[in-house]
Amino acid sequence: MSHPLPDTHDQPGRRQLFGLPLAAAMVGGGAARSDAAPADTAPAGIGIDQPLGIGLEGWPYPGPVGFLPLVNEGQAVRMAYMDFPPVAAANGRVVFLLHGKNFDSSYWSGPISWLRAAGFRVVVPDQIGFNKSSKPDIDYHFELLAANTMALADALSVGRITVLGHSTGGMLAVRLASIHPERVEQLVLEDPIGLIDYRAHIAPQTTATLQASERGYTAATYRAFVAHYFPILPPEHYEPFVTWRMRVALSGEYERFVRATALTYQMIYRNPVVDLYATLAPPVLLLVGEADRSAPLAGFATPERRAAMPTIPDAARGVIAAVPHGRLVTFAGVGHVPHLEVADAFQAAVLGFLAHR
Repeated sequence: MSHPLPDTHDQPGRRQLFGLPLAAAMVGGGAARSDAAPADTAPAGIGIDQPLGIGLEGWPYPGPVGFLPLVNEGQAVRMAYMDFPPVAAANGRVVFLLHGKNFDSSYWSGPISWLRAAGFRVVVPDQIGFNKSSKPDIDYHFELLAANTMALADALSVGRITVLGHSTGGMLAVRLASIHPERVEQLVLEDPIGLIDYRAHIAPQTTATLQASERGYTAATYRAFVAHYFPILPPEHYEPFVTWRMRVALSGEYERFVRATALTYQMIYRNPVVDLYATLAPPVLLLVGEADRSAPLAGFATPERRAAMPTIPDAARGVIAAVPHGRLVTFAGVGHVPHLEVADAFQAAVLGFLAHR
């Protein structure tokens, strides 16, 4: 069972947000801060040839978006987030959902819904440099993003948290749990990158080279890039990722987006976390699609080094053995985003893990 993404072409009868009717997805949640904005809605008739701001202004999210003011490396920035109360009897626990690099937070609609139904409060931040948050020209590193995430938890009066991190969000989640073991109750990692040290396989690249690569995408080449994440998800369900990315390319602030994208790739390359797995204190659930062949910056590796680079499922089997309290669950035939490709199986695995502390 898969959760379709928002219909960015606004065709009649397709007003869906990751499997939730848009009207239903927009109610019931609220950001805790008084400056929270109303939930975004997609303007009718807007297609891939229409500009979109680099803060994804107007791109539909499954609930109201608030902004936390921060200062990062001397620059005033705003961190976007959603904050959803439980819709069933509250269990007193809070789950933070940490997004991947090339995914906007609307793709969390399914997990938001079933976590709330299980009694959890759900907080969904957009990290600085991504999605609806500010995109400053700074030296990005995971310690900074972890500090921002915990600043959000403090602003929302949240103490201990459970963290579910996907892809780059998984890499961040590992760093966060290593810095704040007393604050993280449980750690769920969905196809996290960073299970290997990419410096051992890929030569360093200049930021200018990474910017040029990002600028070079066309709709066709970016669509092919996104498609490799989803071996079994129908193309129409991941086309919205292509739509917003190509619309952002028409923004007057596109160069700022390109710069932030390149700098966050440098963060992934320069800030390995694989050695931290053996130090993790909380229980860890590692969820991996067996067909996941994602590897950031792999296009810059030589063919020989690329062939020798462990895949995410292969690396996961080695890493989980080092985790003090770890469990690995794999999904046959599934790619990089199990919560979209095999939503029911993913939900069952996560809720089963969260029920046992």
